[in-house]
Amino acid sequence: MPDYQKMYALLCRAASEALDVLPRSPENAPARLWLQIALLRAEELYIADAPAEDGD
Repeated sequence: MPDYQKMYALLCRAASEALDVLPRSPENAPARLWLQIALLRAEELYIADAPAEDGD
């Protein structure tokens, strides 16, 4: 079975690192926005699929 947690972590880390090194310029604004939106959507999906924790 694929380890989706590892795949998620790998891709999110790579996108985050790309954002860190991608210069903040008008030419890069669309790419930066796409990466940021993808990171947020991936996080939302990851959290939505996480097993519920007991409050005990």
